[in-house]
Amino acid sequence: MNPLLEQSSLDYQAVEFSKIKESHFIEALDKSILKAKENIEKIKEVEKADFSNTIEALEVASDQMDNVVEIFYGLYGAHCTDELSELAEDFNTKLTNFSSDLCLDNEVFAAVKSLYDQKKHLDLTKEQSTVLENHYKDFVRNGALLSEEDKEKLREIDQTLSKLSLKFSENMRKASNEYSLIVDDKSRLKGLPENVIATAFEAAKEKGHEGKYVFTLDYPSYVPLMTYCEDRELRKELWTARQTYVSAGKFDNRQVIIDILKFRKKRAQLLGYKDHPSFVLEERMAQNPENVMDFIKDLSDKCLDFAKKDIEKVRTLKHELTNDSELTSFDFSFYAEKLKKKELDFDTEELRPYFKLENVLEGAFLVAQKLFGIKFEPRDDLPVYHQDVKVFEVTDDNGEFIGLFYGDYFPRKEKRSGAWMTTYRQSGLQFGEVKRPIVTNVCNLTKPSKDKPSLLSLDEVRTIFHELGHGLHGLLSKTKYKSVSGTNVHWDFVELPSQVMENWLNEKECLDLFAKHYETGETIPAELVKKIASSGQFMEGYGCMRQMRFASLDMAWHLVDPDSIDDVKAYEEKAIEKFDLLDDPKVGVTSCSFGHIFAGGYSSGYYSYKWAEVLDADAFAYFKEKGIFNKEIGLKFRKEVLEKGGSEPPMDLYINFRGQKPSVDARMQRSGFTN
Repeated sequence: MNPLLEQSSLDYQAVEFSKIKESHFIEALDKSILKAKENIEKIKEVEKADFSNTIEALEVASDQMDNVVEIFYGLYGAHCTDELSELAEDFNTKLTNFSSDLCLDNEVFAAVKSLYDQKKHLDLTKEQSTVLENHYKDFVRNGALLSEEDKEKLREIDQTLSKLSLKFSENMRKASNEYSLIVDDKSRLKGLPENVIATAFEAAKEKGHEGKYVFTLDYPSYVPLMTYCEDRELRKELWTARQTYVSAGKFDNRQVIIDILKFRKKRAQLLGYKDHPSFVLEERMAQNPENVMDFIKDLSDKCLDFAKKDIEKVRTLKHELTNDSELTSFDFSFYAEKLKKKELDFDTEELRPYFKLENVLEGAFLVAQKLFGIKFEPRDDLPVYHQDVKVFEVTDDNGEFIGLFYGDYFPRKEKRSGAWMTTYRQSGLQFGEVKRPIVTNVCNLTKPSKDKPSLLSLDEVRTIFHELGHGLHGLLSKTKYKSVSGTNVHWDFVELPSQVMENWLNEKECLDLFAKHYETGETIPAELVKKIASSGQFMEGYGCMRQMRFASLDMAWHLVDPDSIDDVKAYEEKAIEKFDLLDDPKVGVTSCSFGHIFAGGYSSGYYSYKWAEVLDADAFAYFKEKGIFNKEIGLKFRKEVLEKGGSEPPMDLYINFRGQKPSVDARMQRSGFTN
């Protein structure tokens, strides 16, 4: 019996993690691919194509395979055992072959094209029209119009890119797991909060370094040391490790980057595009590389002077304290935190006692309830893939089932770094009915120590709200078809639901719901709430410029001829030299760990974060105008944005919610760039 091929007997057909073994995946994939191919053959046997027997049939042809794939990649990111890692290349290859077989099938494409050509004369809903158009574009953008010879070339390119992306990701995970900064002398940790020191002590014990302190490249370990540790050499050592951990040695990603770029360009040009960005951006709100470059230049120009002023203030403070004006990245967070305390009388560590993980989650769920009319109830009886994972049943206020939500919040060696949302089952038509989703948020937050619960930083609280925004996008989808459900939207629109959720954390009305001292139960003091709000513009110029640096680097890689690059490090330095405003040593290659663009879906799309900030600031201004917990506006956002997924053009969805196109004014005002 293979549980991946059987219908779950659990409530809402939850994933039976306790029954799944690594050995089940390849067998399940092989059998489900055969089933999908049988379903596709039935489509080809149809005498006259219509939406139901062709497009809808395509939507459900690979239901069983989709189920296997979602579970595999969900676990691959969050709980990648050695056994699962060993399966990944074979799994990827089989999946890529299936995808190529389908996209290059002349008979299936002919049926889809016949419907696309007569779309105006078909009686389709908006969603059906979008689904039809998307299927046609998917075929074309995956080679359906190519000659048979070029189709084979594309198939080989896709196989190669699949392996390269996997290798990039694996190098990062393995290199990160191998690295530890071991500190023998506790006095070198002066300045670090006691809870961080305690966590480092326990981490050392787990790694066999009893009585010492271990710091890693995971953010809950890395960020506090860079922000609070007074020992500059320790900060430099950890920063240098992060810059170099995948740009040298056995996990070096430099050649992987060049290979990925070469094959992405070959793929785009084979399909008739000038370059990879032109291919990618055709299906984005930005539309083309020129618009993205204009966006980056415009926003960079607006924030450059503010960034320089931010840096100069930090540099001046460092000079006052040390008589040294050199300011590096391993200095910046440390002295910026001191400047924040000096200017705003605000030490962000003051907040941790009020941000116990369980309280923050309860607060985030309560915000979702007040805005969107939904409830989260624990389901401790459902199986999980790791003891840290929590499960919640999500229902409408009227008791109607919305979906299952899994939360996985602490770092471990089997989990990749960062934070993300994914699904173990998308909502939409599958196995003969429209099913509700199974959504997960995966993070790497501060773990509880021996003496204290998990007490989060403000940034970690923002991460929870951000990822829950993505989760709500997946949970609340009401489209009929999976391919346009939830987060299946234009990439530069997908961050709107996540980023808009972060805005509530600047509001006292929101923080009063959950920010209570973990020992006394005292509600967060009003003066701390004011400091959170006032800190929103602190170092915003520097932060904006940093993001523009990444966005510019993304485009620089994908607009260049990779054959012209002799030295990855030298090219990166030249590409972003105008954004490098600090005195950093020229070590390592940032791009070698830029997983968003080389192992994720953000290639030629990293600008999306800042693009979406215009949308989220404008959207939240609407809430502020009407009341941040105005149920009418909340339900309107749910109906017009969250429920509709990618079933309509994103700008149409936004205008339906807001009543107008987004204005940049709210974004500029929130950042303090208006003066």
